[in-house]
Amino acid sequence: MEVKLIRKNKAVHFEAVNQNNLKINMDGPDSIGGENKGFSPMELLISGVAGCAGIDVVMILEKQKQKLEDLEITVKAVRNTPGTGFIESITLHFDVWGYVLPNKLEKAIELSIDKYCSAILSLKKDIDILTTYKIHE
Repeated sequence: MEVKLIRKNKAVHFEAVNQNNLKINMDGPDSIGGENKGFSPMELLISGVAGCAGIDVVMILEKQKQKLEDLEITVKAVRNTPGTGFIESITLHFDVWGYVLPNKLEKAIELSIDKYCSAILSLKKDIDILTTYKIHE
């Protein structure tokens, strides 16, 4: 795995480019000279956590023969100092549409958090990971 970070202006706007030439913009707020032209590094971090868990949950629910129609994940991070400090906790809220049994969804989330999601497993020692869900039929 490799990503190249390319500076796009004379401030703090960067473009991350992966080995498949896919791109993500990263920038800072105007308070540090940024122009808000991309995700902040911390937004990318928690997006990666949500994306990793989302992939796991979809795959696990499919293996459980659940009729998943759609999935949205809202991820929120709490920092020890608002706006600047390290992340103390991350909450993932799963909104699920379709015919999905609650116990199957709970098991899928648990397996992702505790066994499969490498992004979460990389952070879990130092950050509390919390989950909630709602099934919309």
